Amino acid sequence: MSFPRYPKYKASGVEWLNEVPESWEVRRIKHLGETITGGTPKTEQPEYWTDGDVPWLPSGKVQNGSIHKEDADTFITKRALAESAAKLIKPGSALIALTGATCANAAFLTFESTANQSVVGIEPKLNSNGRFIYYSLLAQREQVLTHKSGGAQGGINQEDVRNLVITAPEKVEQTAIAEFLDRETGKIDELVAEQRRLMELLKEKRQAVISHAVTKGLNPHAPMKPSGIEWLGDVPEHWEVMSLRRCKKRIQTGGTPPTADQSFYEDGTVPWFGPGSFDENLTVSEPIKWLNESAVKEGVARVFAAGATMIVTIGATLGKVSSLVEDGSCNQQITVIEFDPRRVCARFATYQIKRLEPALRAIAPSATLPILGLGEVADIDMVIPPLVDQVAIVAHLDAELVKFDTLTAEAQRAIDLLQERRTALISAAVTGQIDVRQPHRN
Repeated sequence: MSFPRYPKYKASGVEWLNEVPESWEVRRIKHLGETITGGTPKTEQPEYWTDGDVPWLPSGKVQNGSIHKEDADTFITKRALAESAAKLIKPGSALIALTGATCANAAFLTFESTANQSVVGIEPKLNSNGRFIYYSLLAQREQVLTHKSGGAQGGINQEDVRNLVITAPEKVEQTAIAEFLDRETGKIDELVAEQRRLMELLKEKRQAVISHAVTKGLNPHAPMKPSGIEWLGDVPEHWEVMSLRRCKKRIQTGGTPPTADQSFYEDGTVPWFGPGSFDENLTVSEPIKWLNESAVKEGVARVFAAGATMIVTIGATLGKVSSLVEDGSCNQQITVIEFDPRRVCARFATYQIKRLEPALRAIAPSATLPILGLGEVADIDMVIPPLVDQVAIVAHLDAELVKFDTLTAEAQRAIDLLQERRTALISAAVTGQIDVRQPHRN
């Protein structure tokens, strides 16, 4: 797909913008829209929050897309609106986040709402189109971030937003560009959604392949017997069903060396893992720190053997399962199982327990901080084939998962390319590098 350029260009006078179409102006946001700041009613006054019907958006809702009424999940009362700094923002306005993880993200508001103090609404004036302003903010997010102050936790302010420079063609042309981008980005978004659906299907199929192999084996004609466990069903006749405690060699949680003694963390050679090191893979990713061997020698950190199964047993990611690639340590949020190698292939055990991730989350006591105790981990039901079968199953799964991983990586590459295309198209359209007013040529 290719688009023509405008017949003539002129210098914009803005370094990052370079040239713009000859008929276009370059204006500051304050000349194109009214900026509306948000606010937070006092949380200690329940009458401001109980049974409210005025949508109130935190900055986390500003996610570089349109925000619809069904996206709002927090509401304040009309009294709160009248007695706080919160102000109503009209539908058709652009939003920009000032701080936090979404700093400089933009959104388009489709309904009347208010927001917190980390959000600025831009209500378009008569000479501008709110959706064009929204796309212009998307196009210069990296440029907006250059105004950020205060380090990682800092942000931008309302005056920064008011003084942002964007292109300003006539309103009818702004509208045409916005409508073009709605159509074209909509097509790209649907292609991205298709790739994400494919990735979800691959994930489900991957899990099904693992589950079948570690509970039914590779021989479809093997005689079966009841496992005695409702969720497990029948298993091959020559496999044993037992609790994890009967086939483990060691089960223990990790620990955190005292941070007051920095010598434990200097010149580290021992990988030390936390819940953030877990993902969909069978092995842990990057350690969160490297410990000095003195931490192990002095007993403030434990080292576990390569291949050991690791389960997150405390916190929001409880139930995540992975294994060690090499000898390593971990913090107290993780329980580690070393299996008896005479009975269990470590990689087979990790495959089997990983398939139980949803169940592990379900059996943890419901609490503010869910915890899976050592006893509950030890009571996990395992189904154990002979070692020769375990090794064959591991080899089969390793080969099959490479295929899934390859397909998933291809889908992710397609998403990345589509998103790059989307970003480039928005930038080219709102800066006038392409003329989208006429039907394009392929």
